Amino acid sequence: MPLIGPFALAFALLLAFYSVLANVIGARRRLSALVVSGRHALWAMSAMITVAIVVLWSSLLHSDFTLHYVASYSSLTLPPIYKFTALWGGQQGSLLLWTWLLSVFSSIVAWQNRRRNPEITPYALAVLAVLAIFFLGMLNFVTRPFDLVARVPGDGQDLNPLLQNYWMAIHPPSLYTGYVSASVPFAFGAAALITGKLDDSWIRTTRRWAIFSWFFLTLGNLFGARWAYEVLGWGGYWAWDPVENAAFMPWLVMTAYLHSVMIQERKDMLKVWNLALIGLAFELTLFGTFLTRSGVISSVHSFTQSGLGPYFLTFLAIVASAYTALLVGRLKMLRTPAEFESYLSREAAFLFNNLVLVGIAFAVFWGTIFPVISEAVRGVKITVGPPFFDKVNGPLALLLIFLMGVGPLIAWRRSTARNLLRTFAAPLLIGLGTGLCVALAGLHQWYVLTAFSLAAFVLGTILAEFRHGVTARRHLVGESSARAMVNLVAKNNRRYGGYVIHLGVVLAFVGIVASSFFRLEVKRSVRQGDSIDVGPYELVYLGTRSSMDPHVESLQARIEVMRDGRPLAVMLPAKLFYARQQQPATVVALRSTPLHDLYVVFAGVDEATGQATFQVFLTPLVFWLWAGGLIMALGTVIVMWPNVRERAAIAAVVRAGDEAALEAQMAPGGE
Repeated sequence: MPLIGPFALAFALLLAFYSVLANVIGARRRLSALVVSGRHALWAMSAMITVAIVVLWSSLLHSDFTLHYVASYSSLTLPPIYKFTALWGGQQGSLLLWTWLLSVFSSIVAWQNRRRNPEITPYALAVLAVLAIFFLGMLNFVTRPFDLVARVPGDGQDLNPLLQNYWMAIHPPSLYTGYVSASVPFAFGAAALITGKLDDSWIRTTRRWAIFSWFFLTLGNLFGARWAYEVLGWGGYWAWDPVENAAFMPWLVMTAYLHSVMIQERKDMLKVWNLALIGLAFELTLFGTFLTRSGVISSVHSFTQSGLGPYFLTFLAIVASAYTALLVGRLKMLRTPAEFESYLSREAAFLFNNLVLVGIAFAVFWGTIFPVISEAVRGVKITVGPPFFDKVNGPLALLLIFLMGVGPLIAWRRSTARNLLRTFAAPLLIGLGTGLCVALAGLHQWYVLTAFSLAAFVLGTILAEFRHGVTARRHLVGESSARAMVNLVAKNNRRYGGYVIHLGVVLAFVGIVASSFFRLEVKRSVRQGDSIDVGPYELVYLGTRSSMDPHVESLQARIEVMRDGRPLAVMLPAKLFYARQQQPATVVALRSTPLHDLYVVFAGVDEATGQATFQVFLTPLVFWLWAGGLIMALGTVIVMWPNVRERAAIAAVVRAGDEAALEAQMAPGGE
């Protein structure tokens, strides 16, 4: 079996080269048969990479320690679920997963566009094949997943204990899916620049791919934060770690892009800006991959030092230079006569929104690479910690929340002061009232007052939009409120799905602010029967119990949670000691409510004194961070769901075989 993997990867590399040549030559010489051949080569490449990944998965599941990768990241006692997830537990396996996802997405794109966009699709597929060539080159010549060991061990080294967690079963695949799917709109943007077909057809073709990428980037960041919250045992979920930043930056830029393309679709503006944004978003995914595999930064998320850094940096430089050259070469063709008519307009609000998002991305980028630059220039690595990121990005986040409330409600082209007052009077009163209530509650920090006031303002705008829509449908169609709500979203899912996403963002923002400013921490060493007071809770230490199996030994503490003398729950924080890795891991005990999380970490027992040490956190409203993230995901599903108009348009085009009709009928509406 291990011999099949290298052969499949080598054959896939040859097919990728052929696909590039066939697509480019076929498109330039208008040889449709050659273009079809290039498309088939891409499908065959995907099949070969699928064979390779199935072989590696099979080797992991069957503990085939003849493979160096399996011996390094698995063991006989490792549970089957973690043998499966060990595919992305190491460098070679994660790159193979990346390449496989790229091949699958490329195959789907080739199928979707086999009869559409004949001018730009071959070039887009060629770009995707070039990306595959780089990753296949790494897998074939630099970091090979099917290398054999010189001497077969009796057991493997086991998977890193930090990765033996259910969140790691979904966090890396989600993030990789978001990273890799960003290559599709990038490829079509590059193809549009190559061919000079610079209308917004490439945007409509890849709209769902961009939203799909944003959806999984959102989930990847959310799941990664949850993993850090539950596994690392420090009471937080985000530390501005370089690899966290690397996942956050593409999300910011992709968010800016998804807002900006609305202006191009509606007003035929910002063509250069949109092409620059999608290029930057994809380049940041490569940059994130470079950070995790170069060894230039220290992170709990990164792989150990390797020789991949220079290859990734070189490839990133080539991609960025080539794309920039294409963009500069087409600047004259991208100019449009359309201009902003007023700063009091939706397009202006979206532009300011874009600038803030890109500004945050730049601040995060600068803070991430500054230690590397300082070491290269001065020989001293100057660490940039959370205070820098909080100080810079905190005010920008407030401005972003404000624009989130203003943008969707303000009119296109221009708004008058009278219209603005009528539209925003109620939301402004809600925001000011909330700020007053927060101040009366004794919370006088300026940032907290402003944040909660702006969050209430945005919630007011969202509720006002849904109320207006539902009221209009009830009067026009005579529907009940519930049916009017469902039909309102179904008929204009892009607009109202966007409002649901905004709702999720606001709730997550409230959770972040509250949990950052008001977290209570207590660290105590106690004997059995003693208690720890944390806020309204009394935690009574009942003792420990241990268990052992061939894979891991567990020491579990029992904590009874009391409030006002009444028992509420028994919490079971634990320490794990893995047999092969000889590295302890933490099992956090959590009691979560919409008001606060009670978070207990068991540090261990002093054998000499019998005292157990606990670190306890009481974190308010952090529940709403996770709830907001899930609501954002729900809103994205609503946005992506084909509505009645789209299905009718697609059916009409299939019957008529008329691509121009599709473009005309799928033109954006009033979102």
